[in-house]
Amino acid sequence: MKSELISNLSVDCVVFGYDIITKSLNVLLIKRYLESEDKKDVLVNDYVLTGYHVFEDETLDKAAERVLKELTGLNNLYKKQFKAFGDPDRLTNPKDLIWIESQKFNLRTITIAYYFLLKTEDVEVTDNVSKAKWFPVGDLPELGFDHKQIIKEAYEDLKIKCLAEPIIFELLPDKFTINEVQDAYQSILGIEIDNRNFRRKLINKKYIIPLDEKQVGVSKKPAQLYMFSKDVYDKIFQKNYLISI
Repeated sequence: MKSELISNLSVDCVVFGYDIITKSLNVLLIKRYLESEDKKDVLVNDYVLTGYHVFEDETLDKAAERVLKELTGLNNLYKKQFKAFGDPDRLTNPKDLIWIESQKFNLRTITIAYYFLLKTEDVEVTDNVSKAKWFPVGDLPELGFDHKQIIKEAYEDLKIKCLAEPIIFELLPDKFTINEVQDAYQSILGIEIDNRNFRRKLINKKYIIPLDEKQVGVSKKPAQLYMFSKDVYDKIFQKNYLISI
């Protein structure tokens, strides 16, 4: 028997991706587009987070994972449920009302927001059916619903979380340089970090493992490569900041 949708409960997913080339933290958004019946007028033309209603027979986590996989083809990514958004007026913008009527959605929908972490290169957006596109977190396009607020709060949570747990490594390649870690922190936190102190503190962490490898394909002197060991981290974990900056 086919499971029914819960008409007033949805999940929305803030998909953060880090681009190691541009040193940019990005958000993956999908196109929302609607024309009038005679095709003469564009009624809605903006971007939104990926999300959908929850089925009666699935947990919230499973709903978020389903939505993410449908968009990216990926699973088993770092995720965090960070807030519920249920303001009575969250879907009452004129464009949102037009969209909701066209899709027969419930006007009083409460959404549970998650964010996911991945590398931008892991998602192929060229031929994505949802016309998904990466946008820098500091330069977002026009957004529908209350998704600007959802992204803002997800980003604030991420900045706090990345100082308390080693989730930064979810955004980086398996093998990385110290400078690449520093660049990622600077991109997320929006601050400059003292290079010498950062390097010293990072390489002294037992879960940052030096490799007998160096960068390849770079014009400058190749840098030492490292890896993050989650096994070592879990064994020595204490409730303090990963790095003081």
